[in-house]
Amino acid sequence: MKWTKALIQTLREVPADAEIDSHKLLVRAGLVRKVAGGLYSFMPLGMRTLKKIQQIVREEMDRAGAQEVVMPILQPAELWRTTGRWDAMGPNMFKLKDRAEREYALGPTAEEVFTDFVKGIVSSYRQLPLSIYQIQWKFRDETRPRFGLMRSKEFLMKDAYSFDTDAEGADKSYWNMYHAYERIYKRCGVEAVPVQADGGDMGDSLTHEFHVLADAGEDGIAWCGKCGYAANLERAERALAHVPAVAGATPEALPEEVATPNAKTIEEVAAFMHLPPEAFVKSLVYMADGKPVMVCVPGDRDVNEVKVKRFLGAKSLELAGFDAVLEATGANAGSVGPVNPVSKDLRIIADSSLAGATGRIVGANKDDYHLKNVDLKRDTSIKEEDYADLCIVKAGDVCPHCGGTMEIKRGIEVGQVFKLGTKYTKAFNAVYKNDKLEENVIIMGCYGVGVSRTLQAIIEKKHDKDGIVWPASVAPFQVVIDLLDPSVPEVAAIAESLEAELEAAGIDVIVDDREERPGVKFKDADLIGFPVRVVVGAKGLANGGVEIKRRDEDKSKTRIVKSEEAASAVKAALALG
Repeated sequence: MKWTKALIQTLREVPADAEIDSHKLLVRAGLVRKVAGGLYSFMPLGMRTLKKIQQIVREEMDRAGAQEVVMPILQPAELWRTTGRWDAMGPNMFKLKDRAEREYALGPTAEEVFTDFVKGIVSSYRQLPLSIYQIQWKFRDETRPRFGLMRSKEFLMKDAYSFDTDAEGADKSYWNMYHAYERIYKRCGVEAVPVQADGGDMGDSLTHEFHVLADAGEDGIAWCGKCGYAANLERAERALAHVPAVAGATPEALPEEVATPNAKTIEEVAAFMHLPPEAFVKSLVYMADGKPVMVCVPGDRDVNEVKVKRFLGAKSLELAGFDAVLEATGANAGSVGPVNPVSKDLRIIADSSLAGATGRIVGANKDDYHLKNVDLKRDTSIKEEDYADLCIVKAGDVCPHCGGTMEIKRGIEVGQVFKLGTKYTKAFNAVYKNDKLEENVIIMGCYGVGVSRTLQAIIEKKHDKDGIVWPASVAPFQVVIDLLDPSVPEVAAIAESLEAELEAAGIDVIVDDREERPGVKFKDADLIGFPVRVVVGAKGLANGGVEIKRRDEDKSKTRIVKSEEAASAVKAALALG
C-alpha cells in the first residue's frame, strides 16, 4: 500500500473534547472521526486494526468450539418483555416504532434474541452442549458519552452464549470461554487481568471481568500483590480488622446527646467534636424495593450499594428521599442513626466490622444532635444476622485470602464471562428432553468482548509521548517504509522490492512515498505507531544500506543493514515483538 493512495489524515492538534491519551491518539492518528457525541466513524487505519482484533476473537471462539451466527440489531419488544427487561433497562435502551406502531429496540445486548433463537431449534439433549456467538454492533443511550470508544452510544461487541444440560456442563463451558479470553488478549498484545465481579441483573454469582489496568480506567479494582486476588470494587471483600476503641470512651457509659449544630457530614461532625471519622457510625437510609432500610458503616468507610442490594435480595435500591428519611427516623439526613428511630418497622443492617463496637457516635434521630457512648449491641435493635460485609474496599485493607495488604488499581473492562444459569431460559421456556423424554430447562452462559473498546484499551496501555506503540498482531500496518527520495528511481525500486518481499511473507506494509520532509514522515510513523520502521533513502544507501528501527525502541537501537538483507532483518524485528 502506498501512502499517497491511502486515506490517512493525521492531526497535530489535540481534539478539544478528548480527556484521556487514548482518545486523543485515536483521533490524531486518523483511526476514527467523530460524528456526534458517542458516535464515531472508523477510518481505514482504524478499520484495519478493528478487523484484526475481530479475527483474533473469531479464531479463538472457533477454537473453543463456538459457532458464528449473526442476530438482528433491531429486536422486537416482545422478546424483551418476556424477561421484563423492556422496562428494567430504562432510558439506556434505544426504542422505536415501525410504521405499523410495533415496538422495537436497537439491541444493547442479545440474551433475549439468542435464547429465543435456541428455543426454536433445540429440543433434545443430543443437540447440547451448544455454543454460538456473533460480532455485532450494540447501542446504548449513554447519559454522558465520554473517553471516545470507551463509553459510546454505538460499539462493536462479540457476544457468545453457551447452552448446557446440567451444572457440570455449564461449568465446563464457562472455564472453556474463560481460557479462550486469556488467549484473545494475549494475542492482542495486551495484558487483561481477570477479576471477580458482580453479576448484577445479568446472572448468578459466577462471573469474571477482564480488565486492562490503566490510570484512565473507570472501574476500581482491589488487588493483592501477595496472592494475586483481584476483584471489582463492587464485588471485592476484605478481612475484618480489629475494631479500635474510641479514645476516651468507657464501655459502661450510656448514650448521651451532643448538640452538633450545622454539622451534617461525618467530616463536619468529626471536626466539631475533635474526633477521627472512625469513631463515628455513618447511617444512610435507602429504599429497597420500596421499603426503607438503614445501612450503617464505620464513619471512615463508604457504603457498597451493590453489596447492600445483594444482601437484601432487592431488585431495586436507591437513597431515600427527604420525606421517607424523616418518616422513618424522625430527623433529616445527617442526623439519623440506629438508636430508636421513629419507625419501629425500619430494618437496620450494619457492616460486620461494627459487630460488638462500643463507644461510638451516631446520629440521634433529632436534627442537629448526635449520641455518644453508643454500644451497638446494647443500644440498637440490629440483629446478629443483619451484620454483613457492606463496605467498599479501600487501599490498605487486609486481603481475605492471604492476609496481605490490598491496593486499589484502575481498570478498563474489555470483557466479561457470566454463568447465567436458567435466568433467561426459564423466562422463554427453553427446554430440552432428556433420554427419558423428560423436559428440563437449558442452563446458559454469556461471554462478551468489547471489540472496539479493546482497540482503545490497547492504545491507552501502549503509547508514549510520540504516539501509539502497536503490538504487531493488531497494528494497522506492521511495517512502514519511509521512502525519503521517491523521485529517485533506484531508491524507489529498492523500496518496492522490499515491500513485495515482505508482503509475500504475509507482512502488512505501507510505503510512505509522499514528497515530504523526513521529519514529517518520522513523526507520522511514530504517531500512528507502526511496529517497525524502515528508512530507504539515497544518502543512507550510499552510506551502507537501510535503517531499521522498532517503534518500542529508542534511536540508539536503530540498525543499518544492506538492502538485500532488509527483509530478513524486518522479520527478525517483528518476531521480537
